[in-house]
Amino acid sequence: MDAERKAELLARLVRLLEEERGGSACDVVATDDAWLQFRALVNVRPPWPASEEFLAAQDELLQGLIAEAGVHDIDEAVPSPADPRLRLWRGDITTLAADAIVNAANSQMLGCWAPLHYCIDNAIHTFAGVQLRIECARLMAEQGHDEPTGQAKITSAYNLPAKRVIHTVGPIANGSPTDEHCAQLASCYESCLDAAAAEGLRSIAFCCISTGVFGFPQREAAGIAVRTVRAWLDAHGSDMAVVFNVFGESDERIYRGILGDPLSD
Repeated sequence: MDAERKAELLARLVRLLEEERGGSACDVVATDDAWLQFRALVNVRPPWPASEEFLAAQDELLQGLIAEAGVHDIDEAVPSPADPRLRLWRGDITTLAADAIVNAANSQMLGCWAPLHYCIDNAIHTFAGVQLRIECARLMAEQGHDEPTGQAKITSAYNLPAKRVIHTVGPIANGSPTDEHCAQLASCYESCLDAAAAEGLRSIAFCCISTGVFGFPQREAAGIAVRTVRAWLDAHGSDMAVVFNVFGESDERIYRGILGDPLSD
């Protein structure tokens, strides 16, 4: 996407978002950067219906930005020498063209409302587009209560290169996981795999559920993730490709060790 077209789309989108809020949304974030202004505004946008004009401009912008960043196929993920069904990939999950990517959601299931917060929930909702929050709001209204820990819901992925997004609420461990937290984390992985299998999906990419602000220790969470996924695949006789997506170096080292990568520490 050329710079002129990007600037044009962003100016139009920011104007529409400000008009939608009665012209008062400029205070959401103090910045002259149009992309940051746009992102902050959509982060706090309620799940209102969106106009065709807005969606057309937003979709063109987001698809252009993702293409510019580079879309990655799951074949780029490194298979485990111990179990080739399991793969490791370090990068931005919003650029991964898996059948499904997993979002570490909160119990309201509506995304992260903090402007410019760079958690995975915020990133997925930002690059999927406002349609994702609208769909999640509909699902939650139909359910009538917060999403329980360890369960999962599947939605469209909209502007993301993945086909579907599977949202799961991990346990809040605050650095000291109990047996119940461990069981809930395992349930997150099982529920996501169940949801993917129910729709006939052939690949799924997991983020590191609960290891961010929810405080589940990285190494323990990774061990639960790999054990649970392998057990589920074995129990279901499945050859679904499962990618463990990491963003940081420390998580990459941990997963390399667990998956049997000879380059691990």
